[in-house]
Amino acid sequence: MSKIIITCAVTGSIHTPSLSPYLPFAARDIEDQAVAAAGAGAAILHLHARDPETGRPSARAADYMRFLPGIRDRCDAVINITTGGSAVMSLDERLEGAMAAAPEMCSLNMGSMNFALYPMAARPRDWRFDWEKPFLEDSDDLVFKNTPRDIAHVLREMGETRGARFEFECYDMGHLAMLRHFAERGLVEPPFFIQFVFGVLGGMAPAPESLRHMVHLADEYFGDDYLFSVLAAGRAQMPMAELAAGMGGHVRVGLEDNLYIDRGVLARSNAEQVARVRALVEAQGREVAGPDDARAMLGLKGAAHVGF
Repeated sequence: MSKIIITCAVTGSIHTPSLSPYLPFAARDIEDQAVAAAGAGAAILHLHARDPETGRPSARAADYMRFLPGIRDRCDAVINITTGGSAVMSLDERLEGAMAAAPEMCSLNMGSMNFALYPMAARPRDWRFDWEKPFLEDSDDLVFKNTPRDIAHVLREMGETRGARFEFECYDMGHLAMLRHFAERGLVEPPFFIQFVFGVLGGMAPAPESLRHMVHLADEYFGDDYLFSVLAAGRAQMPMAELAAGMGGHVRVGLEDNLYIDRGVLARSNAEQVARVRALVEAQGREVAGPDDARAMLGLKGAAHVGF
């Protein structure tokens, strides 16, 4: 099997600060945790920004620039910036930071969907910020909008104009078909780096048979022109990553996707999860890819050609 790429999603826009004291939202904490995750074996760092005072999800260029130069100077990991931002943002808001940074990679959500976070608000707790509980509770009436027009706009702005390659996030079978549609239109080119996303309420459940079916469909649609990676939200994070590694795929972990390292035990850092998944995949005989390996495998433009 080829070398395995570990992606670490450092903070995301789903979990709120009161859910874990280890979730980074201040710029220096995002920077430090990202660099430590790279040191533990993450070749790609998938990054969101946060308001440094409140921890609220942000896609402002100024908030990204608080930590991107420091990460660049302290490690050589591939920086992958979200274009999903937060499901409550407009597309223009979601793209502000990514457009300013012109990174080597961006994520791209391949379809609209329900994106339900409200079960996380059910447990009684002392909320650190007043926005957190309503943000989670109101997701029972939230549609994460990613129309074909939205997708084409991101492809033009980030791919055609800024030279980024994409992590195509597929939460369901229809999203994979949408990627095939854009490939047939000639708007995306191989190799396709497909992130199968499991465990978000509104998308696929984290079941082994679902992963096998998605790989089967991707084989039918793209032949040898794709690589797949797997992320699973919550407790299925490590079992699904281990399964993906055994199938020749790549893996993503991080506090964006799961706040825990063991049942009932909060992960103290992103690096702790990276070290855990690295041990799991190396036990299967997989060699972990470095950043330059990932750049070669994915056809990236290189760290010298970013905007930060």
